[in-house]
Amino acid sequence: MAAPPDPHYLVGLDLAGRRVVVIGGGTVAQRRLPRLVSAGAEVHLISPETTPSVSGMADAGEITLVERAYRDGDLDGAWYALACTDDPEVNAAVCAEAERARVFCVRADAGIEGSAVTPASGGHDGLLVGVLSGGTPRRSAAVRDGLLDALRVGTVADPGENLDDGGEPAGVALVGGGPGDPELITVRGRRLLARADVVVADRLGPRDLLVELAPHVEVVDAAKIPYGRAASQDVINSTLIERAKAGKFVVRLKGGDPYVFGRGFEEVLACAEAGVPVRIVPGITSAFAVPAVADVPVTHRGVAHEVVVVSGHVPPGHEKSLVDWDALGRLRGTLVLMMGVERIAQFAEALIEGGRPGTTPVAIIQDGTMRAQRVLRSTLEAVAEDAARAGIRPPAVTVIGPVAAIAPESDLPLTDRSSAG
Repeated sequence: MAAPPDPHYLVGLDLAGRRVVVIGGGTVAQRRLPRLVSAGAEVHLISPETTPSVSGMADAGEITLVERAYRDGDLDGAWYALACTDDPEVNAAVCAEAERARVFCVRADAGIEGSAVTPASGGHDGLLVGVLSGGTPRRSAAVRDGLLDALRVGTVADPGENLDDGGEPAGVALVGGGPGDPELITVRGRRLLARADVVVADRLGPRDLLVELAPHVEVVDAAKIPYGRAASQDVINSTLIERAKAGKFVVRLKGGDPYVFGRGFEEVLACAEAGVPVRIVPGITSAFAVPAVADVPVTHRGVAHEVVVVSGHVPPGHEKSLVDWDALGRLRGTLVLMMGVERIAQFAEALIEGGRPGTTPVAIIQDGTMRAQRVLRSTLEAVAEDAARAGIRPPAVTVIGPVAAIAPESDLPLTDRSSAG
């Protein structure tokens, strides 16, 4: 037997600058308000009590709050109304007034009894997807989630809005791939990667994602292996420009975030000078994500009120160094050292000379977020010997400061931990 048709008419309302009245200030209203505010509605909420989040929106001027019970006449001048109280009689009264005033009204506790229903909705790259299922909200929510997931990974086509006249992606997308685990790339980054004609990939990018590329996609190895074979930055820039000018959509897949010691802006400037359009997709930086998966918080209440991320590309005292190591030695908070494994002895010595105690805790996480992840915990005065003994090698993130000594008391693993040495 065929399912009965949904009796509702799906439409988009332009609520910008129009009065919307919400009766009730509990968690139901809390869920509905952000979408109304983002649509530009003039939201008037009437309720004797509200959740802290709803009160916060009123304090911020996002909504107008009237702290009292509903009264007949509260819908005067409204274009749209929502009955969101936990009292069925009040909700029924609101809907009755809305019917008399010819104002469409959503009844949150009994959707089919209102004159309007709120679809299960979600956003994707400028799209607003809404699903109705005739009063079965779990079904509509499941379908919405499935559709959004399909859009994000590219299994459902979306021509997008930042495309050339041919309806295909154009230019270069500078995509931060995250710390290495393919699950930690952003949904936008993964979607653009699925549409690439050319992928220029770093060694520290999420390599497992390359397997998913279509056979026609050209993969250019731009690996910059420390102290070994390296692709010149000029060659990388020219590769991006030449492929893009040839009509290819180029994804520059970088590890971590392109703008955190990733030379991302150098590539943006080169493309801009050549007249090649570039879109930026930020990534999860390894500086914070890698310590997190190793149970090393870079901040912790009462322990660290500051975090400094430092490049270890050149040692202390080098003519090209821009780092004030004496100042870092005087700090009490967290220092995250990137690309510093090979020179950890020099960095430790500079920090101790600058005033950091030799007993300062240190954690080194090698291959963070990957299957081969290793974690070494030591102190500033012993870390060089401990790292050499354990065979720690790049890529690794070093965390220096009291937070490196914090560890969960339970023996149950919070993440995939391992100890080096």
